[in-house]
Amino acid sequence: MNDYFDVLQLLKRFGIYIYTGNQKADIEMIQSEVKDLYDTGLLMQEDYLQALVVLRNELSKL
Repeated sequence: MNDYFDVLQLLKRFGIYIYTGNQKADIEMIQSEVKDLYDTGLLMQEDYLQALVVLRNELSKL
């Protein structure tokens, strides 16, 4: 998982689509969804951590 698009594709595998029109709100909501997937055991730790790094990088660009 190297970029924002990869994180969106990861969520899409679970039927999760997020678009509010506000990029910052989207990223925060995606972080919440990724955490929920990890907490429920549906996401491996490696994927969870990689997704968090990508999302934090995206937030820093705003």
